Amino acid sequence: MRMSKTLCLAGVAGLALASAASAQSVAPGAPGAPPVWSSAAKTGAGASYEAYVDGQYRDGGPTGAVSKVWFSIADGVLTETMYGLIHEAQIKQLRFAVVTPEGLALEGEDTTAKTEYLHVDAQGRPLSPAYKVTTRDKAGRFEIEKRIFTDPDRNALVLRVVITALSGEATPYLLLEPHIANTGVEDRGTVTPQGFHALEGDTHLVLKPSEAFVAASVGFVGASDGLTDLKDGKLDWTYASTGETAGNTMMTGVLPTLRMGQSVSRDFVIGFGDSEAEARAAADGTFATGLDEVLARFNGEGERAGWEDYVASLTELPRIAQQATDGGKLAYASALMLKVQEDRTHAGALIASLSNPWGDTVDASKSSTGYKAVWPRDFYQVAMALAALGDKETPLAAFNYLPQVQVGPNTPGNTGVGGWFLQKTHVDGELEWVAVQLDQTAMPIMLGYRLWKMGWLSDAQMAEHYQSMLKPAADFLVDGGKIGLLWNDSEIKPPFTQQERWEEQQGYSPSSTAALVAGLTVAAEMARASGDATGATRYQIAADSYASKIEDRMFTTNGDFGDGRYYIRITQNENPNDKAPIGAANGQIAPAEDRVVDGGFLELVRYGVRKADDPHILSTLPVYDDQSLEPLYRVRYDFGPEGDKTPGWRRYGVDGYGEDHLTGANYGVGGEMSPGQRGRVWPFFTGERGHYELARVSVNGAPSAADIAAIRQTYVRGMERFANDGLMLAEQVWDGVGDPTTKAYALGQNTDSATPLAWTHAEYLKLLRSLADGKVWDSYDPVHDRYAR
Repeated sequence: MRMSKTLCLAGVAGLALASAASAQSVAPGAPGAPPVWSSAAKTGAGASYEAYVDGQYRDGGPTGAVSKVWFSIADGVLTETMYGLIHEAQIKQLRFAVVTPEGLALEGEDTTAKTEYLHVDAQGRPLSPAYKVTTRDKAGRFEIEKRIFTDPDRNALVLRVVITALSGEATPYLLLEPHIANTGVEDRGTVTPQGFHALEGDTHLVLKPSEAFVAASVGFVGASDGLTDLKDGKLDWTYASTGETAGNTMMTGVLPTLRMGQSVSRDFVIGFGDSEAEARAAADGTFATGLDEVLARFNGEGERAGWEDYVASLTELPRIAQQATDGGKLAYASALMLKVQEDRTHAGALIASLSNPWGDTVDASKSSTGYKAVWPRDFYQVAMALAALGDKETPLAAFNYLPQVQVGPNTPGNTGVGGWFLQKTHVDGELEWVAVQLDQTAMPIMLGYRLWKMGWLSDAQMAEHYQSMLKPAADFLVDGGKIGLLWNDSEIKPPFTQQERWEEQQGYSPSSTAALVAGLTVAAEMARASGDATGATRYQIAADSYASKIEDRMFTTNGDFGDGRYYIRITQNENPNDKAPIGAANGQIAPAEDRVVDGGFLELVRYGVRKADDPHILSTLPVYDDQSLEPLYRVRYDFGPEGDKTPGWRRYGVDGYGEDHLTGANYGVGGEMSPGQRGRVWPFFTGERGHYELARVSVNGAPSAADIAAIRQTYVRGMERFANDGLMLAEQVWDGVGDPTTKAYALGQNTDSATPLAWTHAEYLKLLRSLADGKVWDSYDPVHDRYAR
């Protein structure tokens, strides 16, 4: 870090006197304002790389002690920071406020931001998720540079900060908002110029600065916190403690006043632990190691074991990165993001996103996971992408993790049939959502088959998993049965699914059925190899039956769009031509089944259930791509200048999972649905379409170099264009329809839905692997050979 220039100490004496006068005071105003989370539009997310020990996370391996700290960055500030399990947030945000002669400026609201990677190779490709974040006052008065990473040997987070006054006088204030134990309502804390301590129950946080603050204060948000106090440009309150009361707290540390051209450098380490002593020891230990050395260990430089070692272990990454159009930067960042978003207690527990969608209006008074949880569908996408990179260990750990989220006699409270995989769980297997999604039961079978065929599971290991996990799953996909878990007492009769991949509708779904047919077909292969001839026959008969009725059940011949012939998103009966309504969701109407189209039919091609040139597929594409449809039903939106467009697609017509296009409000504010809500474009559909196009040009043999180049230029480059400056890929990007919200989103910019979304990064990497191989990565030969030849 740069050395500080001479600092102006004017006013310091007065602040010190004020601090002394109220050093023993207790902050009033408990419990403070109702707490919320922060923006989910992350430009960075990080954690230490930890090596497995015999496929599990344990201390003593090549990377030493296991660090269980994750952080995220949004709007140029540190946001949700987790310690313990990956969903257990302890910090809402840490940012700086700066008082200038013109008034108070707040990082995030009053600054622009740039996110860069600290450790890159000669081509500029990131080698670790350590970040340099630069925020600059919109009025040009100051600049703040933060370097953020974790200590790979301790439960500690490092921020190395340089603040520079660019014009006039500036007094910076550090503002830390704890949300200990994953809520913002029961926190208590104490502060001194030497540091902060926040706690709830047995969870503790200690922030230590490299040099003492000029003064410090703690208060309750909206009542006695430092930011409220600073609205008049002065910190008049210096409360030392919240006392015995708890609530939504903020801690403030005062830094020296700067004159124009002066800078102040400070290092901050935040330690976490199950006691104050443990958290303090973590922070002290990080300082004692030396922060340059901590970063070198984090990166894995030289002989140290760290992120460089993980990147080097990805044997396919250099090859597939050659298919990128950005020099491989997004490919390397995507590889890092998939591994970052794995729990460090439960090996192989791969989450959907290190974010809480639309968090800045999401209640934080009760513990919740947001997207920091396991969905077997997202989980499958990530495991397959990691396998595509050549990471052998993580997909195997993921596969071995899956029994924790499969329903059986040991599932708490289960009184119904087993074999199916839970909709959504905490990484430790705690139940959260319990609807039955048939694709989420098929995909673990597909993953097991692929690992076996790659030779990563031996025949004996496959046979053992088949008997214990995969056969019960396949049996459920054939037989279904009565569910008996929490609220769910439904009778499931495959291929009718209680929910399809968007978790909102029941019925017959092309995407769900594609996974069922693929899952049962490869289950039959494993059954035969395991000596279960009866099971093999049963599974294949069921797959044949499901596959033979796809068009009868899910392809309309008298639809309202195009020439009337296309796959519909879902139908709740076996007649796709009766124009029956499907269910209402997310505040929207209950539309007729033939007026809702999505990209789920492309999964039929991806898995090998239908040929890419099947006439039913070809007749659906024009409807899926029809940009003349009214906004409620339109799915495709193109981005960029004429002649150089990037195609993007919404989940489906009548999607309400997004910001309100009439008012600009976030999705589901206060838990209330609004008819103005509108789901936006999801970038991973650009990757899905790229996979389809590869299958299409491969119908009559291997694709040509020209075919590959065309797909790269449209679909690979398109996904790269959707990445933000931190190389994060989102769940949704702004489609330009309606009120651009208080964020004033630009066309194609990631919204506050969920960034980074693991599924999107996974789809990008799988597309690169598919193009490198000249074959769709997660297609299944037995399925293709049986149904698509």
